[in-house]
Parts: sequence; C-alpha cells; structure tokens
Amino acid sequence: MEIQTAEVANNPETEDTIESTKQNQPEEEVEHCYEQKQALEEEEEEDELRSMLLSDIGELPLSPPSATQVNFVSYFITDFTKPGHDQYIYRHANGLCVIGLAPTHVAFKDEGGITNIDFNVGKSDRSVLKVSGKRKKNAMRSESNTALCKVSTAKDSYIVRCCVKGSLLEVNERLINQPQLLNSSGRIYCDNHAKTCRLDQKQGVTDNLGGI
Repeated sequence: MEIQTAEVANNPETEDTIESTKQNQPEEEVEHCYEQKQALEEEEEEDELRSMLLSDIGELPLSPPSATQVNFVSYFITDFTKPGHDQYIYRHANGLCVIGLAPTHVAFKDEGGITNIDFNVGKSDRSVLKVSGKRKKNAMRSESNTALCKVSTAKDSYIVRCCVKGSLLEVNERLINQPQLLNSSGRIYCDNHAKTCRLDQKQGVTDNLGGI
C-alpha cells in the first residue's frame, strides 16, 4: 500500500487531475449558489403574485358587491330644494347617471309609502320620450332643478328633480303601473345622460353631495 501511494504521488498526470479538480470545485459551488438564489427569487415572486390574485378568505365580504356598487359611483344629496327631499345619483364612468329617491326621502315616511307616480309634469310627459341614434335625438335637455316626475302618497305629493344637468334619455315606465316598486328600490330614472358636465363641477349641488 505504501508503494502504490508513492507511485500515485509521483505521477504527473494524477497530480494535474487533482489540481484541476480543486480549481473547478469553487466554480461549481458558485454556480450551485446562484441556482439556489434564482429558485428562491422565483418562489418569492410566485408567492407575491398569488397574494395579489387570491384574497385572504377571512377578508372577503359576506356577499359579493352588486353591479351598481361595481360599475357606478354613488352620490347622495339631502334636502334638495326642500327639507326631506333626499335623492341619490349613480354615476357611471361614461357619464350615464341613474337618479332615484334616497331611503331617507320624506315620501317614504308617510303611511303606506308611495302610491302613485306621474311623469306628466312641466310642459311635457317624460314617459313618452323616444330617444334614438348615437346623438340621442329627442333627448330632453334638463337642468339640476328640472322636474322629472311627481310622486304621491296617501297624505301628500312631492316633486322629484333631476339633480344634475344633462339630457334625459328614458324613465322607468314600469313605475306607471307599479308605483309601489319605489317603496323597495327608490329608482325612478333609468338613464339621465350627463356627458355635457361632471358632477364635481356642479355648483350648488356638489356642496351637498357625498359619496356613499
């Protein structure tokens, strides 16, 4: 055994192989560390992406948001022209607005709630609007205080107004035969296009508007 060891030690080729192995070993270790670091970074990126896409189940609401909450910004205006005349405005990003009675409107406080709705106010009947075309031909130009309809209870009647400047496109015709629907939703006007202005530019209106 001692003779063989001596022969190996004195063999130049063997010495070169051992030396080459020692030189390559640090390079292999560096490459291995780089691969480990890269794998760790990729894993961290996946965890971050997963946390962005998948919500913590404990933070989820009990019920999903409604289409109105997702697609519209909600505003609430109190005492518009008269005390207790509270209305809401749902505004879409394209300028389309939905106008209705807020739950705090004085009409809902009367016994029996709303029993009748009349769109024939002012100089024209809002329920006979026939808007057509891309330019919304025949749409009714309206100011913030323009009357849109009159709702009645067993005790009194109330004028509901536009609240924003724009063009009236259509009304909820179902309310003519089913006015009691207002007692559950309060939604009167399907579309009130307000592309010609913005809610945050309405003087005298946005002073009382608040996001809800």
